[in-house]
Amino acid sequence: MFFTRLMPTPLPAPYLVAGSASAAALLGLDPDELGNEDFIATLSGNLVPERAKPLAAVYSGHQFGVWAGQLGDGRAILLGQMAGADGPLELQLKGAGATPYSRMGDGRAVLRSSIREFLCSEAMAALGIPSSRALAVTGSDQGVLRETVESAAVVTRLAPTFVRFGSFEHWFYQDKLVELKTLADYVIDGFYPALRAQSNPYQALLAEVSRRTAHMIAHWQAVGFMHGVMNTDNMSILGLTLDYGPFGFMEAFDARHICNHTDQQGRYSYAMQPEIGHWNCYALGQALLPLIGAVEAAQEALDVYQPAFAAKMEQLLRAKLGLLEAEADDGALFDAMFALMQANHVDFTLFFRRLGDLRSVDAAADAPLRDLFLDRPGFDAWAGQYRQRLLREGRDDGARRLAMNRVNPKYVLRNYLAQIAIEKAQKRDFTEVTRLLEVLERPFDEQPEHETYAALPPDWASHLEVSCSS
Repeated sequence: MFFTRLMPTPLPAPYLVAGSASAAALLGLDPDELGNEDFIATLSGNLVPERAKPLAAVYSGHQFGVWAGQLGDGRAILLGQMAGADGPLELQLKGAGATPYSRMGDGRAVLRSSIREFLCSEAMAALGIPSSRALAVTGSDQGVLRETVESAAVVTRLAPTFVRFGSFEHWFYQDKLVELKTLADYVIDGFYPALRAQSNPYQALLAEVSRRTAHMIAHWQAVGFMHGVMNTDNMSILGLTLDYGPFGFMEAFDARHICNHTDQQGRYSYAMQPEIGHWNCYALGQALLPLIGAVEAAQEALDVYQPAFAAKMEQLLRAKLGLLEAEADDGALFDAMFALMQANHVDFTLFFRRLGDLRSVDAAADAPLRDLFLDRPGFDAWAGQYRQRLLREGRDDGARRLAMNRVNPKYVLRNYLAQIAIEKAQKRDFTEVTRLLEVLERPFDEQPEHETYAALPPDWASHLEVSCSS
């Protein structure tokens, strides 16, 4: 009812593309074991553990704001659950073959998209952003038709649960309230047990998911991450970043930037993400309304979202600017900063990283930061306001710089870096995937030997496009 039991479709002659040692550690696995023949077979769906009962889950959802009806795991098969250091984790094979929910699809994933999801899952975790994890990518020379013929791959994903907003919408829109309650009780008892003591556990569930979603999206905004396809079927009930497809990290700052070439209307642009997160919570609230019982109670739970987002965003921005205390005019300082970045299309990651080098009483060290701006007088004016703010706190520049470098990454998964790794991997050279993963696992460290990974993107990178097929 909630899923279909089925076996993965074997992947011909699979090989290991890359594995994550830190994800393996979550399961108490030796990362060297990922290269073993039996492990590769398991991660490719060719060898199913004896006690495993693989399944594909059903769900529905709103896609680009339009009700899409039944969806489900069209190319992902849940292999099973393993004990983890912080609790049980589900292992899901994405690209493991067709399921009853494939909607005429082939159930496969391609090497290109699998590498992107693998790298970004681990990069987001290293940035401290709630996310599903990726244990490994396995590949095959089997051809898969997309815009062109590409090679097949499977990415092994980890999460406490892959239940999504759309899982609840599925039963609500079918008017199957018994199943809706069963699912809600499963989520509360398994992942939010403290909510069971609340007078209305279902209202409390909606409030907690709204809060977690708001915090997750604030983290996205703070590092310039754009998900690209925030459909309700891609929203985790645990507030995890889920289903990496046409994502992107902001480079030349433009709040209206759309990272998904398929998103012609800009519904999922950088600036829209907080609002869409709220909209998605309303969709979840609609689905939970029969259990909550009253519109007013559901609205009260949803009202958690906006103040939670605003408070978290302000907290993250103060940390990014090295500010210890809140002041009434901080919002104006932040707004002026983003307006200046917008007008000059300043590289998002480089701006915040170099901002830590600014000195509170001496503009002599401003050049690397100042050179990011065409409007130098405009930068000087804003920097003057920022310095006044720093002087009021009187914090030591060295201590502030260290603190800022712990929250402003030097390295993010720029699209062109992923593209270079993908193109090499398509020629069976996986060294760049591994090297890039090593860099992204330490995003806040200087890593002088990898300085080129922090540089402005080359001119050819401006022509890269990612879409829902990515």
